[in-house]
Amino acid sequence: MAENQKEVKLLGATGSPFVCRVIIALKLKGIDYEFIEENMSNKSDLLIKYNPIYKKIPVLVHNEKPISESLVIVEYIDEVWKGNPILPIEPYNRALARFWSKFIDDKCVFSAWKAVFTLDEKEREKNVEESYEALQILENELKDKFFGGEEFGFVDIAAIFIAFWIPIVQEIGGLKLFTSEKFPKLYKWSQEFLNEPLIKENLPSREPLFNLFKSRYESLAASK
Repeated sequence: MAENQKEVKLLGATGSPFVCRVIIALKLKGIDYEFIEENMSNKSDLLIKYNPIYKKIPVLVHNEKPISESLVIVEYIDEVWKGNPILPIEPYNRALARFWSKFIDDKCVFSAWKAVFTLDEKEREKNVEESYEALQILENELKDKFFGGEEFGFVDIAAIFIAFWIPIVQEIGGLKLFTSEKFPKLYKWSQEFLNEPLIKENLPSREPLFNLFKSRYESLAASK
């Protein structure tokens, strides 16, 4: 095993899109790692030790040095293990990849999540509209097969939530946030991306995830 691969641990939870980003990056680079499953309703001492500020997953621990935040971790992986680059080589394109990945987190992930898991109707409508606007911007930005060109890269990995998680939560909430009719290019991208062998092999099982989110949704609706 390579020297810089001696001790790699990933603290995460199966079913988290943020953890999934890191798993894809590790698999793409061919890195052996130990996965430590975390229960976020009963956080382990290990998680609090390695991420005392936010106490969130994922956390990558490389030779006892912890790194937090999924996009930061993916960049770290790309810098330490050089094969199969994830970020573009050219500085301007790297900056663009960082910009769009942050846009996905800031404008797509939480608005789509809140569009489903929010009780207040006005707040829900606002988040649905914000989701549409953000997805339309990405629809217009997508020029090639993937955001990374002919091969998937940093932005595609960041957008795994859109491809896999939004279809699950929108079904639970009875919404149509992300459809082939509204966003044909983005939808085609999602199907191509999810059918990439490395992606397909490292996605969580859909049914348990659907049941988990459905249970949360029903609990939320019952408390209304």
